[in-house]
Amino acid sequence: MTNCTQVGIEFPGCKRRRVEASFTGGEITSDGGVLLLREVDRRLRLTESVAAVLEDPRRRKSCQHDLLSLLQQRVYGLALGYEDLNDHQSLRKDAALQTALNRDDALASSATLCRFENRADRAMAVRMHEVLLDQFIASFRRPPRRLILDFDATDDAVHGGQEQRFFHGYYDQYCFLPLYVFCGRRLLVSYLRPSRIDAAKHAWAILALLVKQLRQVFPTTRIVFRGDSGFCRWRMLRWCERHDVGYIVGIARNERLAVRTEPLMAAAERYRAALGEPVRWFTEFRYAAGSWDRERRVIAKVEVTALGRNPRYLVTNLKGEAQRLYDRLYCARGDMENRIKEQQLDLFADRTSCHRWWANQFRLLLSSLAYVLMEALRRLALRATPLARAYVGTIRLRLLKIGAVILRNTRRVRLLFSSHYPEQRLFRTVVARLVPG
Repeated sequence: MTNCTQVGIEFPGCKRRRVEASFTGGEITSDGGVLLLREVDRRLRLTESVAAVLEDPRRRKSCQHDLLSLLQQRVYGLALGYEDLNDHQSLRKDAALQTALNRDDALASSATLCRFENRADRAMAVRMHEVLLDQFIASFRRPPRRLILDFDATDDAVHGGQEQRFFHGYYDQYCFLPLYVFCGRRLLVSYLRPSRIDAAKHAWAILALLVKQLRQVFPTTRIVFRGDSGFCRWRMLRWCERHDVGYIVGIARNERLAVRTEPLMAAAERYRAALGEPVRWFTEFRYAAGSWDRERRVIAKVEVTALGRNPRYLVTNLKGEAQRLYDRLYCARGDMENRIKEQQLDLFADRTSCHRWWANQFRLLLSSLAYVLMEALRRLALRATPLARAYVGTIRLRLLKIGAVILRNTRRVRLLFSSHYPEQRLFRTVVARLVPG
């Protein structure tokens, strides 16, 4: 029987010309911008620093892939949009990724990467967080006047039999409950937790460790703790007061708070009814819940709109006018929600599908390393450009997912981009800012 192999693919013609396709183009990549990630990584020495603190129990002479190349392959892959280990079965042969890893042969297989992830343990997670904090500190040329540490928890849905898998009533699903700490757009902590705990669990200990480390480097910097009502715990507030840490934290609505603001709320409703316009007023008073050790300053937003009452309450030890603290300081924490979305939607921080707990924590940290690279690319190379405040997914689409023909010989590696690539000027600007000389 004759074995026929189809070489070309025929498509309908175009203006009297035949349209043919074939898989004979040689080495072509859809990720030509990966070299930008390499340059950012070299600038920060991020993966190099992480690889230096990780233990490698393997027999070195039998290993084809060192820790650094395994780490870079996984982190760069996440930044490029490849969430699954199975993607690396074909990605390992991509010439652009090989070049970014300073290799010219096949990279690690998905099985090798899987074993790499499953070697994770608690000590590894601690050391990686130390590197994240060191990177944050090193990003400042001079001590900042103030650092605002944003704490927030989110749900990470799980669909298998993972360790520490529990049902969460609020989210109505089986999930993990990771805790994130950001300072502006910079990521400091991504800590995986089971979901059967209080949302503020371990936040106090993490805050204490961060304050201790930051004050060793920035002794005169004012540190402010900011969080929603899930982190309003009086012992944590008392610790902040004793250690000269500012705080501004939400408080959940309750009857006692409602009674304190009822006269102003009633007046706002009358004003709204008379003028037909939304009313938004602020007041403040001293308040202590039944379990608190003493009274603290509470700021209340009294708002009435066409939808009805919309009160909000904060507790703070910061000085300043109530509305300014609420609008300028507390509401700014909403930007942290966007950073968490970047982590989960664009960098696959919720891909915690390993059975073992520490392997899932390691995956969360790999996503965090990818975020640090992308945030550094945005901060160092995209300032004063149209992408200066772009989301990770937009940066990936415009600068990293670039088709290129790759030509390799013994003397050079050439990436040939399209002559009509629309972001040529921006790409050249980024390279000029990242590559020395």
